[in-house]
Amino acid sequence: MSGGLHDMLYQFLLAPFADFAFMRRALVASFAMALGSAPIGVLLMLRRMSLFGEAMSHAILPGAAAGFLVAGFSLPAISIGGVVAGLVVALLAGAATRATDQREDAGVAAFYLMALALGVTLISTRGSAVDVMQLLFGSALAVDEPALLLMGGVSTVSLLVFAMIYRPVLVDGFDPDFLRDAHGGGALYHFIFLGLVVVNLVAAFQALGSLMAVGLMMLPALAARYWTRSLIGALVTASGIALLSGYCGLLVSFHADLPSGPAIVLFAGAAYLLSLVAGRQGLVRLWHERRHLEA
Repeated sequence: MSGGLHDMLYQFLLAPFADFAFMRRALVASFAMALGSAPIGVLLMLRRMSLFGEAMSHAILPGAAAGFLVAGFSLPAISIGGVVAGLVVALLAGAATRATDQREDAGVAAFYLMALALGVTLISTRGSAVDVMQLLFGSALAVDEPALLLMGGVSTVSLLVFAMIYRPVLVDGFDPDFLRDAHGGGALYHFIFLGLVVVNLVAAFQALGSLMAVGLMMLPALAARYWTRSLIGALVTASGIALLSGYCGLLVSFHADLPSGPAIVLFAGAAYLLSLVAGRQGLVRLWHERRHLEA
């Protein structure tokens, strides 16, 4: 009986990755995205910029679409186009905010909506409905070796740069006046951080598409805040949730024949809902504390 259970668990949990190279590539790609994106999501949350990641995931679309029109599904062309478009939107939104009294989230929303509309229009001029779906939703199971190398490289560089700018970006979010007095302002660190957001979203583009790429960046970060009050703890917890979401999402995608990107993001969403309800700072804990105070 135990042998039969062992075989069942192996067939469900490990066999897809042991038997199929495309599943192994998808798993490594998911892990690379998780390690590179989740810590960035934590700082976006702390800086009250959670929707910025969502905006940037759409803002890269016109650049990716331009690369697609020039070279088809060419990874270098789509990646370069996406990075350029994302950085342009981020710089334009930042410049509009600094030059006027407009809030940064309003500027980002305006430019990303225009970028999203432009991207869909560009794809529609020469692409098919399948091309539109591929660019919007991606496919983790279609990740090839060049894309895997890109994701791994971006994740590695992202973690190194994140470690270098971690303290200045954190201080800029809580006390920008101190950072300005100590280092002459946080604009440089801010734009480097925005660059990390953009390149991680572009790296995740092929696997998750422009609409799903931000899911593995923000949902684990939002879930982690319900389990710890420590920043280091939040970074570690968010990365762990992102890793688990990638693994479970791929398993369900394989066995249930579901789209891989949405399955991964749905698992991250389920982790967020579970954390919201049952986390150490979740609704159940708050309800018990309130009952205790009223008693």
